[in-house]
Amino acid sequence: MPAATSLPVGFHVLEHRPRHGNPTAALPRVILVHGSLDRASSFARVVRRLDDLEVVTYDRRGYAGSRSVSPPALDLDRHVDDLLALVGTGPAVVVGHSLGGDVALGAAIEAPGPVTAVGAFEPPMPWLDWWPRRGRAGLAGLDPAEYAESFFRRMVGPDSWDRLPEAFRAARRADGPALLAELMAIRGEDPPFDLGRLRVPAVFGFGSRTLEHHRRGVEALVGLVPGAEPFEITGAAHGAHLSHPDTFAEFVRRVLALGAGA
Repeated sequence: MPAATSLPVGFHVLEHRPRHGNPTAALPRVILVHGSLDRASSFARVVRRLDDLEVVTYDRRGYAGSRSVSPPALDLDRHVDDLLALVGTGPAVVVGHSLGGDVALGAAIEAPGPVTAVGAFEPPMPWLDWWPRRGRAGLAGLDPAEYAESFFRRMVGPDSWDRLPEAFRAARRADGPALLAELMAIRGEDPPFDLGRLRVPAVFGFGSRTLEHHRRGVEALVGLVPGAEPFEITGAAHGAHLSHPDTFAEFVRRVLALGAGA
């Protein structure tokens, strides 16, 4: 594995200790990785359902509390390095939502010792020839703030955007540079990692009400990774960590069970 690096000054990390003592000290830590235009706080309801575990959440470089961290992340590798710095010598299981799933997979591939299992919920794979919104051309020259707003409206809904206080809207617009940078990075013709190198147990989650390309992507991942498990969250769309925190917590626990066994 690559040498673990320390996180830069100003990186926003939240460490959630078990509520009642430390009954699960023998288990790996759980590290949750948020997706594009998201932040650590979106996992709050999931974390409350994992209060017997040691759980780490963090704002990825360029987002929310880690927005000012320098240098900016211009590719997926920088996000993977940040996650590996959190993993350290392990053991840990890493679980990512959306693009956070790509980050988690990259870390699991690079550090199969400290990372004992990986979970990815509907990770985007725009390098596949059938994935919608492929290529970087459509992102070039866009205004980051305007794109962040349009991305939020498309992914979460226009009504949700309209209900946000202005300070929250401004914060999302300020995340625009990080959003555009990572989408530009991941929309190359080649995959950012080699799934053939994945050597730890993997669980790939999806919602029963998700978009077809997300479902198809998870099916592709399960077919590509020997022994990988699918995990369906009934009634959920892409934002399952927000809408179905109980079942998303079960998804995390399944990854942990495999990681503890490993």
